[in-house]
Amino acid sequence: MSSAAAKGATRYDRVMNLALERGFYFPSGGPYADAQAGFWEYGPNGVGLKARFVELWRRSLVRRARMMEIDGAQVMPPSVFEASGHLAGFTDPVIQCTRCSATYRADKLLGGGEAVHEGSTPAEIDAAVAARGVACPGCGGALGPSRRFNMMFGLGVGPGAEPAYLRPETCQSIFVDFPRIYKTMRGRLPLGIAQVGKSFRNEIAPRQSLLRLREFYQAEIEVFCNPNRLDDAGHARRSGEKFEVMDGDEKVLPHVFEMSMGIDRSLYTVLEHALREDAENDRTVLSLRPHMAPVQVGVLSLVKKDGLAERAEEIYRSLREEHSAFLDHSGAIGRRYRRLDEAGAPLAVTVDHQTLEDGTVTLRRRDTMAQERVRAEDLAGAIRAEVAFPRA
Repeated sequence: MSSAAAKGATRYDRVMNLALERGFYFPSGGPYADAQAGFWEYGPNGVGLKARFVELWRRSLVRRARMMEIDGAQVMPPSVFEASGHLAGFTDPVIQCTRCSATYRADKLLGGGEAVHEGSTPAEIDAAVAARGVACPGCGGALGPSRRFNMMFGLGVGPGAEPAYLRPETCQSIFVDFPRIYKTMRGRLPLGIAQVGKSFRNEIAPRQSLLRLREFYQAEIEVFCNPNRLDDAGHARRSGEKFEVMDGDEKVLPHVFEMSMGIDRSLYTVLEHALREDAENDRTVLSLRPHMAPVQVGVLSLVKKDGLAERAEEIYRSLREEHSAFLDHSGAIGRRYRRLDEAGAPLAVTVDHQTLEDGTVTLRRRDTMAQERVRAEDLAGAIRAEVAFPRA
């Protein structure tokens, strides 16, 4: 998107344009008309950004605090969610138009407030609809009776279609697995157990790409302690498992402190914060911190002839195992720099005719566009220093 075009676009529109044009993320289902809303897919740059974000989470929290990490199943039996309260309480109020069949979240349609909220009963909502004379915003038709809608995705497992659910949050397997982890890993309180992975919620109105999804990534940490706030008593009662553990000489039912965040909306925030228009140089720049960049270095040949392309490919092969590198021979050199700027690559290496003479290359920095000559054999170390994760 040019600087002129960007002036008339919202920040959200600018991020969306970048995401689609530079392979960060895009809607699932491609060209198919029956593709459902709320499902998005990550392209190569999105996968790279997500991997670095998760690695930063692990460095800053999990490994720094000597926590343990697990990877639990996404499909779990109904008893897990009966114990957690999700079967009974993981619901939102919905209401449907009798004419066009459009469905709305009832408390949002009514504007919220003290009288109507997400915990209101269907009778309370129906009374508010009647009292306020609320009609369908789309067609003006009458609204039918409201109901509570459970946002978990139900499944039928195996040929007998045994009931199960996709997890609506990652933490339940942490709770269920806690006794085994504590025993096998010789745990001591306080004990932090972390998990990052996909969760699923059948949102009534998913919208704004990564900000409200039906399939999304979560990073959650449960810190089991003696004692604090919440506990694992629900799973203990429902499963019959002994969730008490020995803390020194004392047998206790651990209490839990939770830290949870959505990965996808965090990535959107990172992109929005980093995206800027450099009007002076007529370029769009994704000024990611170097350690967060999905492409750490672009390797370019000034021209494809005279052996420059072959030398660029040699340098690319020497870098790609340690660094996320991108090889590009196509187009004017200035245009290739701009493409790397938009993708957030902090560094670009250009192989030119001087490279064949003295073994040096041009190393360009994204944010300042400053360039310096560096010996090819020193590149790996220079890039390593530039893109290293900050020390905690």
